[in-house]
This record gives sequence, C-alpha cells and structure tokens, in this order.
Amino acid sequence: MDPERQREIARKGGASVPSEKRSFSQDRSLAAQAGRKGGEASHGSRTKEPGPAE
Repeated sequence: MDPERQREIARKGGASVPSEKRSFSQDRSLAAQAGRKGGEASHGSRTKEPGPAE
C-alpha cells in the first residue's frame, strides 16, 4: 500500500475519537499505569536470575 494512503487511513482512525475520549493523552499517569500493566503481562513472569547452567 502507498505510504501516503496508509497515513491518510491512520489519521482518519485517530480523528474519529473525540478528544475527551482519548484518556491517555489527558492523563499521563493513567498511560504510565497501563504501560506498566502491559509490560508485566507480556514479560512479567520472566525471572531476573539466570536459570540452572546446562
């Protein structure tokens, strides 16, 4: 797809949401909290310590 066409489609999707519904742009702490939660969900179960040597 033409990059300009893709940008146009993406812009329309973002513009369709009213500004009062864009909660992450209104509240930075809410965005940080959601990012932290997503990070924990995606790779929070990984251990920081190395496993047993093989």
